Amino acid sequence: MTTIQTEGIKVLPVAGRIGAEVQGVKLSGDIHPSVFETIKAALDEYKVLFFKGQNHLDDASQEEFAKRLGAPYAHPTVPVKENSNYIFELDSEHGAKANNWHTDVTFVPEVPKYSILRGVTIPSVGGDTVWANTNTAYEDLPKGLQKLADELWAIHTNEYDYAQFKQYVSEADEVKKKYREIFESTKYKTRHPVVHVHAETGKKHLLLGGFAGKIEGYSTSESERLLSIFDSYVTRLENTVRWRWTEGDVVIWDNLATQHYAIADYDEHRVVRRVTVGKNVPVNQSNEASSLISKK
Repeated sequence: MTTIQTEGIKVLPVAGRIGAEVQGVKLSGDIHPSVFETIKAALDEYKVLFFKGQNHLDDASQEEFAKRLGAPYAHPTVPVKENSNYIFELDSEHGAKANNWHTDVTFVPEVPKYSILRGVTIPSVGGDTVWANTNTAYEDLPKGLQKLADELWAIHTNEYDYAQFKQYVSEADEVKKKYREIFESTKYKTRHPVVHVHAETGKKHLLLGGFAGKIEGYSTSESERLLSIFDSYVTRLENTVRWRWTEGDVVIWDNLATQHYAIADYDEHRVVRRVTVGKNVPVNQSNEASSLISKK
C-alpha cells in the first residue's frame, strides 16, 4: 500500500493490509464528484477509510453524504434514531456494545454494502474499533483450506447477537429492557457462502463473524472447530487496523470486505451514529447466491 495524493487530498495507509486516513476532505452531500471518486477508489483499495475533524456533520448532513454511496439500508429489527431518517445509534447507556467480531446484518440475504459511522460522544480513553480484511484472511489460508472454504455454506442468525446483548441488560432497567424487546422482534436465519466473490472488486472474501453459527452439513462441534480455524485468520493482527476515536471522526467501511469489533474497555458514555447504505446478495465462485432459511 502506498500513499495517494491528488487534488489536495492525501490518502495515508494506517496499517499494512487495511485502512487509510483521508486528509483534505470535508464530507458533505454535495461533495465534488472528483473528490467522491477519489474516496470510492480508496475505499475499494483500503476497505476502511478514516476522516478526522468532521465536526460540521450533524445527523442530516451525515445522511446526505451517505446517500452518495448507495440507497439507505434499514436495519431489519431496530428502528432509526428519533428525528432522523436513517441513523442507527449505538449508545453505550442502552447496552449497545458490539464487542464481538462481525460483519453487519449477515443474518439476512441482502447484506449492506457500506457503513458510515460518526463519533458523537467518545470516552477519554478506550472505545477503539478494530477492522479486519477478510480478503487477505482468505488469501492467508493454506490452499487446502481455501478449497474447502470455497465449497462451504454457513447458517447466519441474529439470535447470537441477542445472547451478546443480554449481557448488558438488567431486567430492572425498563429502557434497556424495551430496547432488547425491539432488537429481538424478528429472528432470521440465512444461508451464506463461507467465501463470497466481492461484487465491486472480484476478490474472494470470507463471510463469517458473530452471526455465523453453524457450517451446513457439519455437526455443532465440527462447525465450531471449522469456524474457529477460519475466524483465526480473519482476526490475525496482520489483517487488522485499530482506530482510536475522537469526537467528529467519521469512518467509512466496506461491510462485505471486512469484519469489525468495538472494544468495550471503557466506563464513560460512548455514542456513535451509523448510516448504512447499499445492499448485495453474496454469491460464491459458482455464482450460487445466499438465501433466507426462516423469518419469525
